[in-house]
Amino acid sequence: MFLARKLVLAHFWIAFIAFFGAILLGEWQMFVRSPLANWVNNPEHYYRSVTAHGTVMAYVLPTLVAMGFGYALTELTLKRALIGMRWAWAGFWLVIAGTVIAAITMGLGKASVLYTFYPPMIGSPFYYIGVVLVVVGSWVWVALMSVNLRAWKKDNPGATVPLAMYGNVAGAYLWAWTSVGAAVEVLFMILPASLGWTDTINAGLARVFFSWTLHAIVYFWLMPAYIAFYTIVPRAIGGRLYSDTMGRVAFALFLVFSMPIGIHHLFADPQVGAGFKFVHAAMTAMVSVPTLLTVFTIVASVEIAARLRGGKGAFGWVKALPWGNPVMLAVTFSFVMLGFGGAGGIINMSYQLNETVHNTQWVTGHFHLIFAGAIVIMYMVIAYDLWPQLTGCAPLPRRWLQVQLWLWFVGMLVLSLPWHLVGLLGMPRRMAYYDYTHPALQPQAWTVIVSTLGGLVLVISAAMFVWVLARARRGAQTPEPYTFSTPLHASARVPAALNGFALWVAMMIGLTLVNYGFPIVQLAMLDHASVPVVPIGSR
Repeated sequence: MFLARKLVLAHFWIAFIAFFGAILLGEWQMFVRSPLANWVNNPEHYYRSVTAHGTVMAYVLPTLVAMGFGYALTELTLKRALIGMRWAWAGFWLVIAGTVIAAITMGLGKASVLYTFYPPMIGSPFYYIGVVLVVVGSWVWVALMSVNLRAWKKDNPGATVPLAMYGNVAGAYLWAWTSVGAAVEVLFMILPASLGWTDTINAGLARVFFSWTLHAIVYFWLMPAYIAFYTIVPRAIGGRLYSDTMGRVAFALFLVFSMPIGIHHLFADPQVGAGFKFVHAAMTAMVSVPTLLTVFTIVASVEIAARLRGGKGAFGWVKALPWGNPVMLAVTFSFVMLGFGGAGGIINMSYQLNETVHNTQWVTGHFHLIFAGAIVIMYMVIAYDLWPQLTGCAPLPRRWLQVQLWLWFVGMLVLSLPWHLVGLLGMPRRMAYYDYTHPALQPQAWTVIVSTLGGLVLVISAAMFVWVLARARRGAQTPEPYTFSTPLHASARVPAALNGFALWVAMMIGLTLVNYGFPIVQLAMLDHASVPVVPIGSR
């Protein structure tokens, strides 16, 4: 029995409603900043919108999706009722309360600090209190994932943890550790300044703490997508998972390599020494390893599905793939966007090349392709795949799903590729206004118009996504038992290191402390490092 059905639906619906609102804000930002509209003459409105858009997309959407998906996986993989249902609901309501508090504060213009916690800009304390509540709610989920896995292993000594649950708990542990950096920054540095208890702040130290969270959070975002790659895609397209072991290795390596890389976001910050910037640049290259393993494994799994359908030859099997299957479309689109975004990331992580694109629209294009493109499209697949289980509806209309996914893919490319171009030309990001009548900027006007049109396509796609889910008839039929992908070669025994997390969590913590310990201690002891606080929205 799927007892957590209502809990999962609550997480998903709030996530997707907030997501659609954020999409509308993003398109408004593109439109008012383009030559298609007169400027609104108030930069505050623009930055208020950017803050809300980024906060929902970076914190609310992925947190609620990971939590809801995690609760579903716990029951569906372990085949037992979720332990701690009341605690799970409490965590959900903490996230909702935090979201509402932060949203009201942003709407009032008291926290237009964007979605990055970069002093000396300081917003209203209520914004940070709201964010803290969201994080605390997510920590309840982390604890429940650990408790449920531990109880299952106690009742099933020596049994292999299902791959989907293994990835789920890996994502929970990654989030628990990566959120510590921002939590320390907010609780011990930003909130005291926001409450007026101090009028200065060590901005360099705060930015290092935020970098602890800043990039590793991306891998928390992608964990549900990667779980879907390994455990939903092969089954949905009629194939087999090429290697269960490879999936476990990928999830474990994300724990190890995701954390000690955030300082590559601070290449332009003079407070951090060049040595640690180089170390973090090198470690950033290592985080590509689990992604490359995943691409190889999933492509091999897709080939197996094609050959089971009669595909022949070195490349002829590609024609035999079920291209009419929405899941096949989604994983293809996700890999294409991941490839484009990852290629841009190679530039971002380079100590030298980053100088060309630092703080330009190139960066905006990069993370939209990775998160809004490769990751969010798999969130959609997760919802589509689970919806019959959650609502008892009939299978969702395949034609609508195909159109919606195509629109998302095309819209994201049309939106983000022009940003890469103008980023190379030096267009800064996070600017409220551009004067396209200026001779130097006039040749770039077409790129903003194109991106605006791409954003409109994304709005249509997002509306279709929510509409398809909303129109599904509850209780139309009894869903068949939910299954996950089966490996091509079932392993009789999984190595102990890949059936638990002790080794990988120890390496994650150790590498983080080595790569962050010295810069943090150095900046904390630096004389005259504090700068005056700049309150936002107080005037």
